[in-house]
Amino acid sequence: MIQGVCVRAKSVTVVLAGLLLGTAVTGCAGGDGGGRGAELSADALLDEAHKTMNALKTVTIASSTTGSAGSSYSSRQTTDLKGRCTNKITWTEGGSLEQIRIDDTDYVRPDRAYLDRWSGREAAGGKAQDRWIRTPSSNAKPGDGLVDCTWPFTAFGKAEKGDRTEIGGRPAVALRVSDAGDAKDAEGAGGTYTFYVATEGEPYLLEVAYRGSDYRSTTSFSAFDEPLGVRAPAADDVLDAADAG
Repeated sequence: MIQGVCVRAKSVTVVLAGLLLGTAVTGCAGGDGGGRGAELSADALLDEAHKTMNALKTVTIASSTTGSAGSSYSSRQTTDLKGRCTNKITWTEGGSLEQIRIDDTDYVRPDRAYLDRWSGREAAGGKAQDRWIRTPSSNAKPGDGLVDCTWPFTAFGKAEKGDRTEIGGRPAVALRVSDAGDAKDAEGAGGTYTFYVATEGEPYLLEVAYRGSDYRSTTSFSAFDEPLGVRAPAADDVLDAADAG
């Protein structure tokens, strides 16, 4: 599958849990398209969109994912596509995890519902959890629920034109790409990505929808090159990971 289209959050670091709970916390830490779409091939449209996205200075990325078992979560990230970003993941079963990354430093804040859920016990009194944990971004590992501020806008497979449509009020063309490398369903079909590319103005990638046998997701892109307001939390609201021991 494409790296970044689906965020698979599974766990939070033991250090973070030790600071906030005193116990280990783990968890699931058709048509031509009109305009530009009528002039270029599907592959050329997708290549142009990826080049445009890779040239951005900032972008907001919102994603929702539903697994085959029915569990789901959503995320919203605002990023400079380099080393500064904010992200929040929210699970429908309860709990959220916030992150601020500023170059070499991560600030991470799980809410009380997240801590209760993944620790397997409910904190006495149910007091709200609003502290941030400061930790080196180099400590982040795949599956720990933290995101990279970069995003892989890269082409793969063979694209085919779909129908004309609108995404957020903007004219767009759908471009379908099948990923033979994805897990096959009962009929032997792999996952399918549909890329929606703007056909008027800049050829932004507006949305990516994935449908596969194990999950489905929708990722949208907006706020192109808008000012980025990423700041560290107030010092009084921050605990240092080094304080864990």
